[in-house]
Amino acid sequence: MHHLGLTRSSLKPDHLLQTPDTFVRIPLPGASGVDSIVHAGPQLGAGFSQITAEFSEGGSLSTGSAQRFIYVLAGEIALTIGEKKHLLGPCGYAFLPKGAEHKLTAMTAGKAAVIEKHYEPLPNAPAPSIVVGHESSVSEVPLMGDPSLRVRSLLPDNDSYDFAVNTMTYDPGAGLSMVEIHVMEHGLLMLEGGGIYRLGDSWYPVEAGDFIWMAPYCPQWFAAVGRKPAKYLIYKDWRRHPLGA
Repeated sequence: MHHLGLTRSSLKPDHLLQTPDTFVRIPLPGASGVDSIVHAGPQLGAGFSQITAEFSEGGSLSTGSAQRFIYVLAGEIALTIGEKKHLLGPCGYAFLPKGAEHKLTAMTAGKAAVIEKHYEPLPNAPAPSIVVGHESSVSEVPLMGDPSLRVRSLLPDNDSYDFAVNTMTYDPGAGLSMVEIHVMEHGLLMLEGGGIYRLGDSWYPVEAGDFIWMAPYCPQWFAAVGRKPAKYLIYKDWRRHPLGA
């Protein structure tokens, strides 16, 4: 049923709010039995791509052309790397450097966030290593000392990795202590709860399932609204000089 063209989705030069009612599913190369929702990519002006991959049981995704981060949102997905197999359930994740041959196979119907970025090497930094983990095994750290706003860093924080992926959890009523304006680009997927996001000069209600892209220097601020915590998965480019290596 149509709603006379109404949606919370909004596209501005420095940000995108994309809500589930506007998602369009497409097939992509290297995927079988997988519908892909492309949230961000070069066509948007982004320096990375972010996709929600919706797997049918038995659906698969093979090695891509860039480094890849996977975070399982639902179902159970087998990650095969050479002779090793890892079963990833909800909140399980993996990082695969470019050239790391692998395959994702859905043991049940499920979905995953897939983030890809072309690697920016540094002369004196070793290449990044494969990472496989579960969010629950990563310690929560209060953001700027605020225990009502907690961060889990899912990737190692060293020069080998040129992007970071974190989860951030806000207790009801918690919010960022400042409006942030910075050089980093973001891709954000709301996982739980909801709240209010300021992006540029606009204010948006957001909820679980929404995706947000923020360009460098986009003014940004968030606070959780409601009776349960709000949580999101957030990408940022990281540890690279703005002029390059």
